[in-house]
Amino acid sequence: MLKPLADYIVLEPIKEETTTESGLVLPETAEQEKSQKGKVIAVGPGKLNDKGERIPVEVKIGDIVLFHQYGPSEIKIDKKEYLVAKEDDIVAIIE
Repeated sequence: MLKPLADYIVLEPIKEETTTESGLVLPETAEQEKSQKGKVIAVGPGKLNDKGERIPVEVKIGDIVLFHQYGPSEIKIDKKEYLVAKEDDIVAIIE
């Protein structure tokens, strides 16, 4: 499994179905914008401040989050797609 460093966060992208105004459901293979939701599956320990103190990351494993559309990097491990983001790329936790 991945173990992120500093304030990096590993996300599992959440793919959403898109429904047109007329009620047609577009499959995820249809050309559309990237999802901006993900499930946190691994979290780094946080970054260090100027005094050498660790600042913990605000999200935890299992959180569903919104992130900047082009912030995270895409990676594939064993044919599974993940996103790696910095904490600054996360804009909200969905409760």
